[in-house]
Amino acid sequence: MKTNIFKKWGVICMLGATLASCSDVLDEEPRSLLDPTFFNTETGIEGGLTSLYAHLRYFYGNGYYLNICETGTDEYTWAQSADGNFKDADLSGVGQLTPNTSRSDVLWGTAFANINTANGLIENGEASNLSPALIAEAYFFRAFDYFLLVQTFGGVPLDLGAGPLKYNTSKVRTSVRNTVPEVYQAIFKDLNTAINDLPVKSRLTGTATKNLARLFLAKAYLTFGWWLENPKNIPTYPECNRQDLDGHDAQWYFQQAFDVAKTAINDPTPYKLQETFYDVNLAVNDRNTEIMLYADHDENEKYGNGGSGYGWGNGGSPENFAYWMTTWNYTEMTAETDKKDKDGKTIVINPVQREAVQALGRPWTRMAPIADNFIEGGVWEDAVKEIDSRYDATFTLRYHTNWLKAGGDNASIPYVIGANGMQVKPDEVFFSWVPESEDSKITNMDKTKWNADKQEDEVVGADGKMGFGEMPDRADFVVAVNHISRKKYPINWKLGISRTDNNGTLGSGKVNGGSPRPFVVAKFSELYLIAAEAAVKLGKNSDARELVNVLRARAGKQTFNQNDNMKVEIDNSQAMIDATPATITIDYILDERSRELWGEGYRWFDLVRTQTWAEKASVYHIAGAGYADKDLQEFHRDIPAGYYLRPIPQGQIDGMEMTPEEKENYQNPAYRN
Repeated sequence: MKTNIFKKWGVICMLGATLASCSDVLDEEPRSLLDPTFFNTETGIEGGLTSLYAHLRYFYGNGYYLNICETGTDEYTWAQSADGNFKDADLSGVGQLTPNTSRSDVLWGTAFANINTANGLIENGEASNLSPALIAEAYFFRAFDYFLLVQTFGGVPLDLGAGPLKYNTSKVRTSVRNTVPEVYQAIFKDLNTAINDLPVKSRLTGTATKNLARLFLAKAYLTFGWWLENPKNIPTYPECNRQDLDGHDAQWYFQQAFDVAKTAINDPTPYKLQETFYDVNLAVNDRNTEIMLYADHDENEKYGNGGSGYGWGNGGSPENFAYWMTTWNYTEMTAETDKKDKDGKTIVINPVQREAVQALGRPWTRMAPIADNFIEGGVWEDAVKEIDSRYDATFTLRYHTNWLKAGGDNASIPYVIGANGMQVKPDEVFFSWVPESEDSKITNMDKTKWNADKQEDEVVGADGKMGFGEMPDRADFVVAVNHISRKKYPINWKLGISRTDNNGTLGSGKVNGGSPRPFVVAKFSELYLIAAEAAVKLGKNSDARELVNVLRARAGKQTFNQNDNMKVEIDNSQAMIDATPATITIDYILDERSRELWGEGYRWFDLVRTQTWAEKASVYHIAGAGYADKDLQEFHRDIPAGYYLRPIPQGQIDGMEMTPEEKENYQNPAYRN
């Protein structure tokens, strides 16, 4: 949607079962109680619809929500600067996930307020003969929020105080959770209504369409099919029989998921796949035809970041600050120059400085990618790196010098000293991640230097600090990906910041603020993965292989190498198809989902849906938290079956006027005292 859809109204906050408050999205005063007649007015409808989209900013782009969706999976673990938010989520013994510490509270505290707004729009809009197409947007978002909630917490309340799926205008301090089948029945009904009444093309850029609703209906059918099948005997809550209220079995739902996804694929309007994977996530190509839904931001100071501006970011919603978490502190790299100071000492500078560009940005070092993914047997193993362009278009692997953009005395420095004593000039590569196969060619990773204060040798690495190595005839320092550590690791390039007003500087003083980019919520490409997963469950192997190969063939095409910052003409499409296994399994679908959607907040949901979380994430490897740490260590996670649901936030339970026994029973069993 155009950002001006957010300019007039803040989120309309309701007190339903959650008792949660929410703050002003823009510059309007939030409303905590609204008379139902408010939605009978044009102004009320406009404000309500605006809030449905604006509420996405409160969890999509929130770094702590990204953390709870990624940390503890087979993609991410806690990084060197992580606090309890990240260590608790890792489940590896360095913290404890509890109702007080789980950052799924970011979702709970936002979704119910939006659901109640949707309830108001549906009830009063229909009574006022509002266009069914507009009401359908409310149906879509009510289902969207309930789908996130039921996947995360299990059964949740359909009654916010005025009756099931009714608009509530009073403070309610009691709550009853519905069962999972009851919640899904409401989701399916709402999404089918949305499909019937939404337009084929969006009414504004980014608003809901028929195919957007089909994407989520297909995914909801798929997820509920897994829930019914329950192959690993994972418990649910509230306790109930794993039966569909309409009498359908798991296979019926897998077939529905396949059919709905294929309908959208076969008639994609107004969406289509981008020509290359690089194009999908390139900042200057945001809001492209593959992106179906996003939490919107732009560079407008007053409105584009929810009213918080773009100065020094505070790390809170509605900012888009998620990318900070997966960015290591590359700014601590140093290099000698050919200049001397007044005392005759060699001048040392930071050759790669903090910059508001997609490959860099503000470093927080909170989430580190797990090394297993980048070595033999991993989703990014060397054989994949050689032909799959998604590797280049997912990670910052090479770090280009940018000291000239800092101005001042730096402008007179023509080069810095890189590896092997060679010169590294402006915009050239100072440090690179190289494939595992190159590790044997790297020297000087274990240089030592006598520390007079400690009276011992200190491992310092080839550059005197970072634990880097050198390769023959290369000016850039290197580390092989089998030495990824909690301190340094490939950055998630897809989520990175980008600004159009840097004007030759490092970021016009806004590099520390939130990103002005929209945070992507849904992509057309996922329809292929949903349909392929359903096909596997239905035994349709040829269909599954054909579907994944559409994305794999696209991934073989590359017209721009973002790490080398240069145009290329590469077509490995046939090699990618040839490398697709003859038999497609759920494990392979999960690998493809990781390669296509890495680090975007899907992974915990994917592993929970397929009941493979413990299987895939219980053991992982990564090097230590020091710059010179290079040897992979093994870590173990405790992922009990009860943790396939997140805890209900303690603040929700504390705020309810219920007996101690009722409060205890409200909580998911694995998190009770």
